[in-house]
Amino acid sequence: MINEEYKAMLGGKSVIRELSEYATARGKEIGYENVFDYSLGNPSVPAPPDFAKTMVDLYEHGDPVAIHGYSPSLGIPSVKEAIADSLNRRFGTSYTGNHIFPTTGAAGALAHAMRAVTKPGDEIITFAPYFPEYQPYVNGTGAHLTVIPADTANFQINFDAFEAALNPNVQAVLINTPNNPSGAVYSAETLKRLAAILAAKQTEYGHDIFLISDEPYREIVFDGGTQPYPANFYANTLTCYSWSKSLSLPGERIGYVAVNPAATDADLLVPMMGQISRGTGHNCPPSSIQLGVAKVLDETSDLSVYETNMNLLYDALTSIGFDVVRPGGTFYIFPKALEEDATAFCLKAKEYDLILVPSESFGVPGYFRMAYCIDTEKVKRSIPALEKFAHEQYGLD
Repeated sequence: MINEEYKAMLGGKSVIRELSEYATARGKEIGYENVFDYSLGNPSVPAPPDFAKTMVDLYEHGDPVAIHGYSPSLGIPSVKEAIADSLNRRFGTSYTGNHIFPTTGAAGALAHAMRAVTKPGDEIITFAPYFPEYQPYVNGTGAHLTVIPADTANFQINFDAFEAALNPNVQAVLINTPNNPSGAVYSAETLKRLAAILAAKQTEYGHDIFLISDEPYREIVFDGGTQPYPANFYANTLTCYSWSKSLSLPGERIGYVAVNPAATDADLLVPMMGQISRGTGHNCPPSSIQLGVAKVLDETSDLSVYETNMNLLYDALTSIGFDVVRPGGTFYIFPKALEEDATAFCLKAKEYDLILVPSESFGVPGYFRMAYCIDTEKVKRSIPALEKFAHEQYGLD
């Protein structure tokens, strides 16, 4: 008999993926250049030239056995050391290679981190708005995901609701900063307050509470700012990262978990993740991509286009009359819809070939997400369509 749980999941396809598929199909009808597809967070800038050169050199001159052979179960030691050194240079940390576990993207990192610090029946808390795939990620561990309502004033943490929800069954708190879908960058003040609450609750409950920090957008921060490094605020932090955004390598599926050296059982957690891999069939990312990214750890793609696109959209949306919090980073903007039913709003937008993602799946009603990782020229051409939509459907001038 087939697994009924996964069969049932077939009825709950990703809204984002469905909209992206619709946009592709619509593009075949009218030309994709005429579809203003803000659905999928797929980077629109190429990887840095040094990455391509590195990979070509690796394949032409590297040891074929090392390039194509099995990676050690805990990752290639030289790669792990390089990642640790890069983090230490950038954030003043004290990682060693033994604190790094390479994974297939941030999703693989989250899957290992969650399993390492929870068991079935435990509770993980996260904060709306949140990436919808967190729900199946957590469900797969047997834990329960509790979502804290959003602070829609600025999309930092709703601390009153968070403290009310904390209880002894909570074993982990999951954050995503810079945030998908809001674009919010958690401030140092937010992270300090979060750390203080977690430290106090660890003492009160008599057990560790781990902070799982999902950071694939770490380098995409605007106005000359930076993302404060969450692990510097709280000892029991597991940092989950991917080069999908910083190096524009989403299809390469390469990331890592970094275990804070100050965490409880820090020296055991990476070996434990190796054992988790045995049960999930993960068995490390490919050797070649580990070796490749290790050569360009301190580089990024040209990420400036995202800030350009954000400013264009933010100025246009506010001029039209949308209520929107200005993003501090990522390539997402999260305006309030012009009616309470965000799904109905986005369906009306499709009539103008505007592909927008309704907010319900992000845990916040009445908003919509725009992934502006598209050509700037297309962003500019979408603005008249936004204006026409808002005027004809909602009477905004």
